[in-house]
Amino acid sequence: MQVTSLLKDLNYGDKNPVITKLIENDATKEIRIVFKKGQEMKEHKTKFPITVEVFEGEIGFGAKNITYVLKKGDIISLDPNISHNLIASENSIVRLSLSKNDSVERVLKVNT
Repeated sequence: MQVTSLLKDLNYGDKNPVITKLIENDATKEIRIVFKKGQEMKEHKTKFPITVEVFEGEIGFGAKNITYVLKKGDIISLDPNISHNLIASENSIVRLSLSKNDSVERVLKVNT
């Protein structure tokens, strides 16, 4: 069993979103992404499906030439191999659920 919080030890990066692995188990990896208003995760994709939940704030989630405005409480799932980007319209906390086969390191490299 693992217990954590999306709000514990919250940090906003000056230039890029702050990405933190919260939980990893036999089925999934749960990641927190903390955005300052205007920060972006540039276009990227993964070989595995993902689920994104906006815990706090508002983001633009771009995929397939459409930008979805996601607000607090909204959840979006994305199939594998689809390019997407995220940009914060306001300070935001996002929960990213990854496949166990996906890599946290891949997510960390998006803006490097």
